[in-house]
Amino acid sequence: MYALVDCNNFYASCERVFNPSLQKKPVAILSNNDGCVIARSDEAKALNLPMGAPIFKWKNFCKHHNITILSSNYPLYGDMSTRVMTILEQFTPTVEVYSIDEAFIDLTGFDQYNFNEYGKSIRQRILKWTGIPTCVGIAPTKALCKVANKIARKFPKETGGVYVIDSEEKRLKALKWTAVKNIWGIGHRLEKRLLLKGCKTAFDFTQLSDDWVRSNFSITEWRLKKDLEGIPTIGFEIKEIKRSIATTRSFEQSYSDIENITERISTFAAQCASKLRAQKSSCHMIIVMLRSDRHKKKAEQHSASKTVVFSYPTDSTLTITKAAVEAIKTIFKKGINYKKAGVIVTGLVATNNHQLNLFLHENPKHKPLMSAIDHLNKKFNPATIKLANQDLQRTWKMKQEHLSPKYTTKINDIITIK
Repeated sequence: MYALVDCNNFYASCERVFNPSLQKKPVAILSNNDGCVIARSDEAKALNLPMGAPIFKWKNFCKHHNITILSSNYPLYGDMSTRVMTILEQFTPTVEVYSIDEAFIDLTGFDQYNFNEYGKSIRQRILKWTGIPTCVGIAPTKALCKVANKIARKFPKETGGVYVIDSEEKRLKALKWTAVKNIWGIGHRLEKRLLLKGCKTAFDFTQLSDDWVRSNFSITEWRLKKDLEGIPTIGFEIKEIKRSIATTRSFEQSYSDIENITERISTFAAQCASKLRAQKSSCHMIIVMLRSDRHKKKAEQHSASKTVVFSYPTDSTLTITKAAVEAIKTIFKKGINYKKAGVIVTGLVATNNHQLNLFLHENPKHKPLMSAIDHLNKKFNPATIKLANQDLQRTWKMKQEHLSPKYTTKINDIITIK
């Protein structure tokens, strides 16, 4: 058996833990630069505030319905997610973190347990230790766990936040209740194709022949079908080293000067290099991107990218940043108002296991220097040591007019009791 533990309205719940006045009130969380709605509380959903709504168009709506608007507080959400996942590790040795707010856990060998009670104990401990409400779906396969979790979320009073699919009768009933669009992994295009085939529910999908699914879809959809039939086919994923690392951001305002853009690119490249070293990888190439504001239709548009290939794999901030800055200068055009830029490092290899070049190699002083920088930034602050061409005051220039304090990751923002 497996279980899927999903945090309810995670971003809003994190805010409510430290600001109880938001309980049972509509809350909306905004994307980077306070652009669009990316998370809503149940109360905000009930008011029909759409997901992805541009806040500048919906600000009056939110004000009229007393919807609290908050900027994304990623340090808080990330820390609370880590706390939840750490608690889950106390219930089973195998935890697959699926996203920031949900995880699969392996309950193989737990047959002597009452799964319903075990699920409730998981919910209670997470709620007591973090204040985050969750729902738990338990079933023989991961796909059925997703279905069970949706049932627990949809009917909290009847299920107590936990639903177990432990019989054929429950499996069939759950599949007939689940619409095609709500099947895990079925996107909008696949939904259309299945509806044309007469599949309206997950049960209808399982009634298709294996041969037809294999010939008309991919192995992924076939595995999903078998999982929904109760045959474990989608296994636990082992965490792998990323094949590429990207840092892309929209600016808080448009920039038409090369100085501000090179500063941003330098910062993005430095972040990529830091992430490379964190996973003990080096890169063979970088891709630098620059794009104007596509929402301003009347303004002149320009979008370009530049790839730089290194003669040897590197994880040095100095090497990567220098190459990124030189690349951005070649694609920059005067007179264009740029709104977004990014750096991608790819062609990754293990730092301690790659092909050496007899004639070209990196300055050996870079390794101890990068190690010292990482140590100081980890000990004091991520922005303690920076390159001279980076903004020394800010690490990320982002519009956050409704940002809550970093209650758990910044000493000055910790709640004090008077």
